[in-house]
Amino acid sequence: MVKAIVGACWGDEGKGKITDMLAETSDIVVRFQGGSNAGHTIINEYGKFALHQLPSGIFRKNIINVIGNGVALSVENFINEIKAVTDRGVPMPNLVVSNRCQIVMPYHKALDGMEEARLAAKSFGSTKSGIAPFYSDKYAKIGFQVSELFDEKDALMEKIDHVLDLKNVLYKDLYQVEPLDREEIYEKLMEYKAALEPFVADTFTLLHDAVKAGKTILLEGQLGSLKDPDLGIYPMVTSSSPLAGFGAIGAGGIPPYAIREIVTVVKAYSSAVGAGEFVSEIFGDEADALRRHGGDGGEYGATTGRPRRMGWLDLVAARYGCAAQGATDVAFTVLDALGYLDEIPVCVAYELDGKRIDYFPTTTELKRCKPVLEVLPGWKCDIGGIRKYEDLPENARKYVEFAEKHIGVPITMVSNGPAREDIIYR
Repeated sequence: MVKAIVGACWGDEGKGKITDMLAETSDIVVRFQGGSNAGHTIINEYGKFALHQLPSGIFRKNIINVIGNGVALSVENFINEIKAVTDRGVPMPNLVVSNRCQIVMPYHKALDGMEEARLAAKSFGSTKSGIAPFYSDKYAKIGFQVSELFDEKDALMEKIDHVLDLKNVLYKDLYQVEPLDREEIYEKLMEYKAALEPFVADTFTLLHDAVKAGKTILLEGQLGSLKDPDLGIYPMVTSSSPLAGFGAIGAGGIPPYAIREIVTVVKAYSSAVGAGEFVSEIFGDEADALRRHGGDGGEYGATTGRPRRMGWLDLVAARYGCAAQGATDVAFTVLDALGYLDEIPVCVAYELDGKRIDYFPTTTELKRCKPVLEVLPGWKCDIGGIRKYEDLPENARKYVEFAEKHIGVPITMVSNGPAREDIIYR
């Protein structure tokens, strides 16, 4: 059985918690795309953690955690994260890295920062983790695959020269900085080889055999549907596909038909980091109040620490995002954050050029959309600690059921707190 845990909208919905929770009854957890540009916050018996590259199954014993071939692997961050979690008492996880994974190079991060600075006010709000330059190189076929680190030196140096012929044009002529040095690049790659050697494996065969053996595999996505480069709010998107459909590719060794459950995480309100269209966005004191009450200790980026943009639950976006994912189940998260409100606005449709629409349009039209809001009554109490759905206040249940009706996918889990055990099954 293969299950995907993915996001419905902009990301930051709570996928890490759901993955950590479902890992209890799983055999393998796979990160299948993205890099260190986003984080999954997890709270369990070891404490509170913000994971950036490590799969959220690392806290479970006897779980194999896989960095799939679709991931943008920052070796420094990978090693630092392992040290950070083990230094806090987490047993050394069973971790493997795909030999087909590609590496985020120091010049990817440098180029990311230089380009954001060049774009200035027109920048994409990048985390400057090197993700866009990395994926650009991957698809231009000038990236470094982990397997290449173990090739002969002459072959590797030949590729380095080819890459630097291209990169140094940008360094010297566009950004007007010192060019990259071939020997320094080679030495850095050898550092990466030494660091990764204990973890590198043929994960294609590992996962292919696990599917045949009937193992339970979780595919853990990063960000959400609206950040997909094809179906999202292009161009303010990420550079890899966060859709469950890409999970079979980004994990490698998993046939598409093996993905039988797609748990799509929907937040009980909206938040986003970075630039891009956000129809239900709110501002000022209203946004500050929701930001303070939201998340675990407030809505701030797990990677950047930036205050997240805030908005009301957007059911147009959530319905579209769940459809894009092919959701079989919805996990509805952070419901507890709304307990301070007397009334809760919900975006149920958009107004586009004076006409009401209930579909999610492309960005050229989305930027002209205004939210159509419906106001639901709040429940005005703390719902933390409740474990049975029927024990929730009536208005909290009505809020969940209103969202479920509009999304059109069963809400099978409701999260009412940040910890692993703060979950209600329906």
